[in-house]
Amino acid sequence: MSDIDQFVNTCTDILSEDISREECEILSLAFQVRKLGAGEALLREGEKDDALYIIIEGDIVVTRDAGGGEHVTLQHLKPGDVAGAMGFIDNTSHSATVSAAGESHVLELHRDALESMIDEHPRLMYKIMKMIIKSVHRTMLQMNRQFVEMNNYIMKEHGRY
Repeated sequence: MSDIDQFVNTCTDILSEDISREECEILSLAFQVRKLGAGEALLREGEKDDALYIIIEGDIVVTRDAGGGEHVTLQHLKPGDVAGAMGFIDNTSHSATVSAAGESHVLELHRDALESMIDEHPRLMYKIMKMIIKSVHRTMLQMNRQFVEMNNYIMKEHGRY
């Protein structure tokens, strides 16, 4: 199986039910498959890059510096999850470190590769941006739920842990 065929199969399974096989063939020109070894960082907290990453397989961990050399695990990403969306969209620094707990594979998309396709494939670009927004929205909902749970815990304990 060629790399393009492998990408197209992965694309139709992972990206979205809204994206057709033909559109995945178009996207194969923009996306790259990236392999990560155990412990390898995909993104680092405080750094910037212009790439969006979509998890294909493996165990990807999102951590944040808690001070004093401690790191807190915020989330484990699964196939289909997106990392680096805000940096991809508006070039902000990453708010967390994303690394592979074991051998993993991700799809990598750089902003300029996507932007080069806007004029020729606007509907497809709309679908990709919609996928990114849905991912960011899911993350925000999860953060809101975690905040409420933490707030309820603190209030029930009268501010003591």
